[in-house]
Amino acid sequence: MGGNGRIGVAVDFSECSKKALRWALENSVCEGDHVILIHIRPEGDYEQGEMQLWEATGSPLIPLHEFSDAVIMKKYGVMPDQDTLNAVQSAAKQKKVTVVMKIYWGDPRERLCEAIDTVPLTHLVIGNRGLGKLKRVLLGSVSNHVVNNGSCPVTVVKHVEHHG
Repeated sequence: MGGNGRIGVAVDFSECSKKALRWALENSVCEGDHVILIHIRPEGDYEQGEMQLWEATGSPLIPLHEFSDAVIMKKYGVMPDQDTLNAVQSAAKQKKVTVVMKIYWGDPRERLCEAIDTVPLTHLVIGNRGLGKLKRVLLGSVSNHVVNNGSCPVTVVKHVEHHG
């Protein structure tokens, strides 16, 4: 793509989403691209903070220096972990990419598909928790829904837990 991409990465700060982020930064992101971290919060009865303003449309694009600031992110009810922050700060410097975050509230399946169209994204990378067949049938798979309903290419990075 070479600098025109808007690469979305679904992040919930789990090991699974960190693996997807690392994969995206190593394999999909080119110099000059925009990396948009998409974080979905559950709907709720929020009394204060930024989420009241943006619950219907999602937050504005939050620049890296702002979502690295715990005081600012507390307003959104989101606390990015240090591993995620280190990975995107490094990519911003080394690959010369712009990193922003967009927060949505609601059903992750629907909101990720919405993000593809409204940001808009040229590619979305999402982790897969590796649910077994029965759990996937009962709970539904966010990644499966987005692959089948998203309007841009979607890469699913499989997370395999090692039991030792």
